[in-house]
Amino acid sequence: MRTDIDQAAGGEAPAPRPVKKNYIRPLDIRRGRIDMGHGAGGKAAAQLIEELFLAAFDNPFLRQGDDGAVLALPAFDPAEGRLVMATDGHVVSPLFFPGGNVGCLAVHGTVNDVAMMGARPLYLSASFIIEEGFPLADLQRIVTSMAAAAREAGVPVVTGDTKVVEQGKGDGVFISTTGVGVLPAGVHISGRHARPGDVLLLSGTIGDHGVAVLSQRESLAFETAIESDTAALHTLVAAMLEAAPGAVRVLRDPTRGGLATTLNEVARQSGVGMLLREADIPVRPQVDAACELLGLDPLYVANEGKLIAVVAPEAAEALLATMRAHPLGADAARIGEVTADPHHFVQMATRFGGRRVVDWLSGEQLPRIC
Repeated sequence: MRTDIDQAAGGEAPAPRPVKKNYIRPLDIRRGRIDMGHGAGGKAAAQLIEELFLAAFDNPFLRQGDDGAVLALPAFDPAEGRLVMATDGHVVSPLFFPGGNVGCLAVHGTVNDVAMMGARPLYLSASFIIEEGFPLADLQRIVTSMAAAAREAGVPVVTGDTKVVEQGKGDGVFISTTGVGVLPAGVHISGRHARPGDVLLLSGTIGDHGVAVLSQRESLAFETAIESDTAALHTLVAAMLEAAPGAVRVLRDPTRGGLATTLNEVARQSGVGMLLREADIPVRPQVDAACELLGLDPLYVANEGKLIAVVAPEAAEALLATMRAHPLGADAARIGEVTADPHHFVQMATRFGGRRVVDWLSGEQLPRIC
């Protein structure tokens, strides 16, 4: 399970820092109920994971809070690499949106979760929950897109399962995917590794996916087409790790909750603060305009083909050049630095010369976005 409700954990590492639990009222297990905010990737989602799932499933792998689990297997030779496993569920609405659909999204999402551990994705499993009455033509379109995405990524779907529920007890089709990969010896990437002085790199523009899905959902028309950025990022990650071995500390793909919530997760996990520069964060003009029209902040809008990297300062420029040389990192930017902050605040230096706190997503902004 990741801290945007689908976060697995990884790594063999020292015991984590104690976590302050007073950022939100404790769960009322006896009388409380799940609401949409628990799936939005913000404070409520993190609390649900910490107080319910982690409390029940607690183990050293899950406790580290990363995108996947680095598994220690007795029969696996660590010199040849370590096994990484990640899982993801996809409930996007609508199922088809500009630039993609739930099928390719299911492949890209799990491939990226494995890649954010620094691992090379190898295989996928897929589980389909299909509502009775769902058109076969739509299902074929989804599966064909999913197969094409898997072939393009070089990560085959090798096993799966299908279930059908009665009409009215589902919402078309839900897809869950699990991925396994291999983590090379010497690669240690985790949300716990950010250090003061490290540099924050972003692989491209933010908010594209969330705005594309919302525009389709609400039948909004903009002068310029806005398409999802959904993509598999493992080749970009591989290029970065090859360019600067040991210099990449943290990798995350800012999905639900967007860039702001992802950075708050890392700041809390590493026990540091962060300072962003608003002028350096790339946002497409049409996405910025759509967010302004809809009352959204692009910092909290989901992405499905971007990554944030926390890197050693001495390697930042080389890594930025490597990212920009890759098709999926052409718009990469240096957006800020890691700071020493006992409060673990993420702050923004605004275009007007001031500063503001960039907090976790509170409640829900865009439900069913991935």
